[in-house]
Amino acid sequence: MSRSHNRHSSHGSPKGWSSSSEAETNAGVAPHGFPAEHRSGLLPEKFFRWRGGEITRLEAFCDVVFGFALTLLVVSLEVPRNYAELMAAMRGFVPFAVCFAQLVLIWRGHYVYSRRYGLEDSYTVFLNVVLLFVVLFYVYPLKFVFTMLFLEITGAASPGMLNQSQASVVMRIYAVGFASVFLLFALMYAHAYKLRRELGLTAAEAQETRNSVQENVLLILIAAVSFFMAFRRPDWSGWTYVAIGPVLTVHGTVFGKRVRLLVRE
Repeated sequence: MSRSHNRHSSHGSPKGWSSSSEAETNAGVAPHGFPAEHRSGLLPEKFFRWRGGEITRLEAFCDVVFGFALTLLVVSLEVPRNYAELMAAMRGFVPFAVCFAQLVLIWRGHYVYSRRYGLEDSYTVFLNVVLLFVVLFYVYPLKFVFTMLFLEITGAASPGMLNQSQASVVMRIYAVGFASVFLLFALMYAHAYKLRRELGLTAAEAQETRNSVQENVLLILIAAVSFFMAFRRPDWSGWTYVAIGPVLTVHGTVFGKRVRLLVRE
């Protein structure tokens, strides 16, 4: 595990947090139990103490790889040389924006996990490396899928660009990549839950960790539905991912109440 700068606080904090001293504040830890850069009202998470300390070499390496993955989305576009090429490039803005948002969300999920637990044992490092491999490998399939989807929506797709067999393969590739990313996140959170005593997780934090495992499993199941639907109806398999919003909203509403109840106890 990486070195943590966080301490506990008993005033205005969840149950189970110990008191902090003036020496802790002078050392860069605010009285609320978070690093001093997180002032009152700007806490990263209200009911979860972040245990990650200074940015480690693993986190720095992951940030570099995520940045490189985002760069791959851009450098594949040639600089326009005339008006027609400029308009063609502008049509690629929406697919690029969607792919950019997806990669940023994955990076954000990785960032929150690293800050919450600060784990750097060999198993966590292995899962991180595999995650980076999957992200880099699926950059171009990700862009291809959303470019084709945008062309279909706008009616700019040329006839016969993809037949049903090819579309089926593309959507299955995307589903495998999507499921792989969130399988790795599920394994990371399951590992953190297994080490909940060593990490000193409160009951609310342990429940939130379980919730994160469940959320990632739900995302895997949605990708699995899309994968099998792609065999018969590849044109409909992509719309399966629309279920992500409602499914995670319901899950967060139901299981989020448990976290709030544990905080009040």
